[in-house]
Amino acid sequence: MTKYYREVRFQGLNKKCIVSLMALVCFLGTQAQQVAPYLNPDQPMETRIQDLIGRLTLEEKVSQMMHASPAIERLKIPAYNWWNEALHGVGRGGVATVFPQAIGMGATFDEDLIYRVSSAISDEARAMYNAAVAKGYHQQYGGLTFWTPNINIFRDPRWGRGQETYGEDPFLMSRLGVAFVRGLQGDNPNYLKTAACAKHFAVHSGPEKLRHEFNAVSSQKDLRETYLPAFKSLVDAGVESVMCAYNSTNGEPCCSNKFLLNDVLRKEWGFKGHIVTDCWAVADYYNGHNVVKTQAEAAAMVVKQGVSLNCGNEYGALIEAVEKKLITEKEIDDALATLLRTRFKLGLLDPKERNPYNAISTDVINSPEHRALARETAQKSVVLLKNNGVLPLRNDLNKYFITGPTAANVDILLGNYYGVNPQMVTVVEGIAAAIEPGSQLQYRLGIMLDRPNANPQDWSTGNAKNSNATFYVMGISGLLEGEEGESIASPTFGDRLDYNIPKHQIEFLKKLKEGHTNPVIAIVTGGSPMNLTEVHELADAVLLIWYPGQEGGNAVADIIFGKTSPSGRLPITFPKSLDQLPPYEDYTMKGRTYRYMEAEPMYPFGYGLSYTTFAYSDLKLSSTSIKKNQPVEVEVTVTNTGKVSGEEVVQLYISHVDSKITAPLFSLNGIKRVKLAPGGSEKVKFTITPQMYSIINDKGVATIQPGKVRVSVGGSLPGNRSETLGSAKAAQTIFTVK
Repeated sequence: MTKYYREVRFQGLNKKCIVSLMALVCFLGTQAQQVAPYLNPDQPMETRIQDLIGRLTLEEKVSQMMHASPAIERLKIPAYNWWNEALHGVGRGGVATVFPQAIGMGATFDEDLIYRVSSAISDEARAMYNAAVAKGYHQQYGGLTFWTPNINIFRDPRWGRGQETYGEDPFLMSRLGVAFVRGLQGDNPNYLKTAACAKHFAVHSGPEKLRHEFNAVSSQKDLRETYLPAFKSLVDAGVESVMCAYNSTNGEPCCSNKFLLNDVLRKEWGFKGHIVTDCWAVADYYNGHNVVKTQAEAAAMVVKQGVSLNCGNEYGALIEAVEKKLITEKEIDDALATLLRTRFKLGLLDPKERNPYNAISTDVINSPEHRALARETAQKSVVLLKNNGVLPLRNDLNKYFITGPTAANVDILLGNYYGVNPQMVTVVEGIAAAIEPGSQLQYRLGIMLDRPNANPQDWSTGNAKNSNATFYVMGISGLLEGEEGESIASPTFGDRLDYNIPKHQIEFLKKLKEGHTNPVIAIVTGGSPMNLTEVHELADAVLLIWYPGQEGGNAVADIIFGKTSPSGRLPITFPKSLDQLPPYEDYTMKGRTYRYMEAEPMYPFGYGLSYTTFAYSDLKLSSTSIKKNQPVEVEVTVTNTGKVSGEEVVQLYISHVDSKITAPLFSLNGIKRVKLAPGGSEKVKFTITPQMYSIINDKGVATIQPGKVRVSVGGSLPGNRSETLGSAKAAQTIFTVK
């Protein structure tokens, strides 16, 4: 081969190599620019989920199924903590608007209001999340998956966590719960604003001390009639998550309860979201319920029933469970896929610009609009239990005196599962801001919350005698009721097994009233029913303000001085004593709540007074005789018969007059708020669906029975007790089902 030939050939080869090398570089560059399917929002979601799962090791899969999910840097997956709270405002995560506690929101009976509240909460949540992620923070209570609302039925006033619920009624719980979920999750067709969670599934309402080992026994009738309807309503509304409870139900721990999780939730109701354990509930399987001996057995048992997320770290034992063939990796993949779907729906792995919720700025947090909404909610939550005519007061009287253990207390604004706020308004501060210059206001604590004063000196009660009006802020706080580890002054793990208000508070009220006729207004704080018999007898007016949130003091002042008329209604029955109720551990509904309690209560469900009066007339039905499965249209005229404007909470109840199957004494099936000027009237309409007048039989099956159905429409639960306390007489009529 000649030198020339060799050189030409070599040059030709070089050219070919260069061309090939350039092509390879271009190919690799193109490949590098291509986004992995799981990071590509244009790919179908299921494709993204399976692509991601296929890239994970078993250890990585398990790590993503516990609430503190670490980052997987090689796959560009940031850390994410699933544990976040938003019961009545973003909780435990920093400065946020603090709305009234859930039981206070229940007392509003206002679906539209609760939707606006939860929409504001989710706006703040997104803003807080956006700000945290921008700083590289991925900590607990800083995410978008909120373990709320609590829609367990507040079946017994002894339950310390009842304050977290909207009350004792399945219909009210369903309507307000659905509104709250809608506001939290938003209405974007492509993304969730935040993810809501229905908890605690199911049949969970104490005793708090026994929750890690307790077996709640419920009939099929009580399950379908009372304990499950709100959960079904939220599932139908698209709630993203469900939390299973600590306790067992009918012999099976709730986090592996085949009937509840598989038969009802997944198969019957078609729930597609993820299920999360209550926190460290898996440990109860070998420390409380004792259904297995090891952590690996417990974790496998729970995942096999479709529980994707572990609040806690017990799922770390799933690796051992796979090795011991207690569970397959395929079963873990299926559970993880359900969980990842939520993450993708929140847009957590998408480019920032694709998700409109990423543009929500921190300007919304504790904004003037949200503060005004918190004030409106607190106003509508306050229940006027008694008024002998002293309210509303003028705000320019000579002298006012305010006293009591919760008058200047920030804790009573908060309840539990709360956020913090730099502008919280106590009752003292609200009243002080509302009185006119020239008028005096004096404040003394007077007594402690939960124990008598050690010092016998009394510099407080004398002030009531020379004041034009005394405000006594009393009751209970989260120190005495709540969750097992939070109520640090409660000897019964947050439950209230003593129904009475601390005795020394009653004695102090007696001293405040002694020897003069100047009015004493009792302002009662708390999140559950309590024995107010003596308070009602002694005080000139009684206001129940619950745990009213950051604007509580302003809202109380608005009502006391007549800026607005009270319109809250009791979402739970106040019995006269616990002797009227079955034992706390008994989950049978007979004798419980307004639906089955035959004894006369202290305050009935739905009760609350106004500064004006209302009358109901012209109750009409579309038909007084119907066939099965036919709806009934209801119309009633509501009139403001008083001298000031006010809002009335119109309530529709159904009763079965001659049913052969045991039915509730009353069932709430309609609520509507109307605002009327003096002399004003409005026609209010409801539709009674066949589901509403069906009856659950002993097998848990809804049936429609022929017979008479009474329809009652009024401002409270109908009955003598309501009228005795000052509620308007309900309008009533009957239709017959053929």
